[in-house]
Amino acid sequence: MPYNEQLAQRLRAKLASEEGLSEKNMFGGLGFLLNGNMCCGVIKDNMVARIGPKQYQDALKIRHARIMDFTGKPLKGFVYVEPPGIEEEDDLDAWLERCRNFVTELPPKQPCPQEPSK
Repeated sequence: MPYNEQLAQRLRAKLASEEGLSEKNMFGGLGFLLNGNMCCGVIKDNMVARIGPKQYQDALKIRHARIMDFTGKPLKGFVYVEPPGIEEEDDLDAWLERCRNFVTELPPKQPCPQEPSK
């Protein structure tokens, strides 16, 4: 499933100075991880914002944010932000700040150990 490369590039540029930044194909789109924890991403034309369970209800009240339900069930702590909600750089910055605030409180994920060679 293709994703909006222009939005991915905007996120990539804004996150470039973050320590522990990596990218991963996930959710049929692209995810940006900080220290191994999903922070935000792009699915089709929508931003995926991981804002955590405590901020979830408040985030859904923000115009152009909606439930992330690609599995058919709401994914608590994650929201989709539709394109009009991130057109302005200040709006995108505000969403990234919410994501960073949550993800930087999480412990770094350890890489999966490699299976022994046979």
